Amino acid sequence: MFEGLPTMSVLVIGKFQGDTGVFRRALTERGDEFAKIADRSRVAGGIHHRFGIGDGFITIVDEWETVEQFQSFFGDPELQAFIGSVGAAPVPPEIVISEAVASPDQY
Repeated sequence: MFEGLPTMSVLVIGKFQGDTGVFRRALTERGDEFAKIADRSRVAGGIHHRFGIGDGFITIVDEWETVEQFQSFFGDPELQAFIGSVGAAPVPPEIVISEAVASPDQY
């Protein structure tokens, strides 16, 4: 059923060390900035985006049309400054990029 389907996108999972309290406040207090970034992301090739918060870290789970589109978007110095201003620690995040594939159990 799903055999031989072409890849249509990539999954991007990122883990950022940081101050989750600052991040939670920024989601509320700077929501308009997050919304503008989301709009730019969609134009740049972003398909889906979601945040998660753990013990001392923030995760992103994204889907992008191509890895190159994600890398171009994520490398923007303005975006990097914003990420730092909303609680991310000044250390490189862990980023995993993989091919999105269809499977019989997806939902």
